[in-house]
Amino acid sequence: MDTTSWPGIGIFGAGKVGITLARLALDAGYTVHIASSGPAADTARLTRYFAPGAVAANAEDLALLADILILAVPLHRFTELPLATMGDHIVIDAMNYWPPINGVMSEFETDGRASSMVVRDALPQTARLVKTFNHLGYHQLEELPRPAGSPDRTALAIAGDDTDAVQTVADLVTHVGFDPLPAGPLAASKAMEAGAAAFGQQLDIDQLRHLMGLDQAA
Repeated sequence: MDTTSWPGIGIFGAGKVGITLARLALDAGYTVHIASSGPAADTARLTRYFAPGAVAANAEDLALLADILILAVPLHRFTELPLATMGDHIVIDAMNYWPPINGVMSEFETDGRASSMVVRDALPQTARLVKTFNHLGYHQLEELPRPAGSPDRTALAIAGDDTDAVQTVADLVTHVGFDPLPAGPLAASKAMEAGAAAFGQQLDIDQLRHLMGLDQAA
């Protein structure tokens, strides 16, 4: 498979989710850059052992190095990222609002919308935000990828307002070993959040579609 024309992946966050997504993308043939809260040299020492092949970068430079940016940091730290650099990029929100982990965050408690809608409002208007990778745990993302056509392939829901961005992310999801399920606009990502019925569930695409009520909407 010729992967030379595939978009480059940039991951903010070198914790468990970020490292897992880096390994998945590398195994699929993507070029991956990854940044943590520290300098690139510190990140490189981590990725050398846990995601060999990923190129460490400073967070401020990541948008210059990648086409698709993945937010894989604890949600309470996302405003520390160089958000202004993310314009004109597809940005994947893999984060969850979970008070036991994040603490109570008033902007998410009182808003009532899907958490990704709040995240989108913090990005430049030209950033195209897509929600996915958040409703499975990092250990599930690590263990469940299967080749296309496998009968036991797990599905990942994808929500976003930009059709082209959703399709590009669906291609990424397919290549890393999951069946992509378009789940509607970004507002619909509330059905993918912590506490929702689909959260943490290993389901095939028909099961996930049914659980999220998407078969009724069709």
